[in-house]
Amino acid sequence: MKLIIASNNAGKIKEFKAMLSPLGYEPISMKEAGINIDIAEDGDTFSENAHIKAKAIYDIAHTPVLADDSGLSIEFLGGAPGIYSARYAGENATNEDRINKVLDELKGVDKPLRNAKFVCALYFIRDDEYELCVSGECEGFIGEEPIGENGFGYDPIFMIDDDTSMACLDDEEKNKISHRARALEKLVEELGKEQ
Repeated sequence: MKLIIASNNAGKIKEFKAMLSPLGYEPISMKEAGINIDIAEDGDTFSENAHIKAKAIYDIAHTPVLADDSGLSIEFLGGAPGIYSARYAGENATNEDRINKVLDELKGVDKPLRNAKFVCALYFIRDDEYELCVSGECEGFIGEEPIGENGFGYDPIFMIDDDTSMACLDDEEKNKISHRARALEKLVEELGKEQ
């Protein structure tokens, strides 16, 4: 079954394909679905933003849609970058710019205060009768410098232990523990109840 992922983020699409294809879904990006719109993510929470994106795409395509809104929440920064994770260092900032901004803001902050979590809210619309929102988290801390070559976004500074960042994991390892994987597990569980 075709499932439009309300995103053109190549990293996210790759993760969703890896996790959803075995379940009989054929995840495609907005671009692959021929949808090219900018969606104003003006919600106050990850869940609200995921809903805004899913609804916008569903209203165009009337096909099952899955939207996610996810980001990094750092305790010392009062939960920032939070829903602004992608735009934290400005609209056209690179991953490196965002990472450097976070590292600058945590300069001199001791490890116990560098606790962080990745948060993912998934919003699924199957049809006019069925919608579902679930969320998942992955806890860790912010390292002193980027480590690892895999992943995307803040993965190189998000440490899951003293020596390993999210960017040190291969796709299979990451898809077992990530915030997105945990949210997706809940989604699959809920969808299973509908079968």
